[in-house]
Amino acid sequence: MKILKHPLFLVAIVIVTVLYSANRFEVPLPNWMYFYVNDFLCMPIVLSACLAILRILKKTKTLYVPISVVLALTLYFSIYFEWLMPQINTRYTSDIIDVGLYFLGAILFFKFQKQLF
Repeated sequence: MKILKHPLFLVAIVIVTVLYSANRFEVPLPNWMYFYVNDFLCMPIVLSACLAILRILKKTKTLYVPISVVLALTLYFSIYFEWLMPQINTRYTSDIIDVGLYFLGAILFFKFQKQLF
């Protein structure tokens, strides 16, 4: 549970929530905030939550997410949200920058997970 209470995790959740709410209430913000910030924060949030769940299930505080899992999950998100969903639903659009941001967020999570959590 330490992970889910970490200030950086909570700040990321607040940022994502504020941007989502601002979008829903049509608050004018720069497009880059709507289009890219959540994509950058997506993988650190998902991977942190996965790590917290794994630690609870395994009852250990020394478990970390290996690079293979980080890359596989990021690849899955990239394919699902940037290739498959745009073909199924017009709400989604394909953007290669989003893929780069998913991987950048994932690599930052991997690099700092042992120092932060």
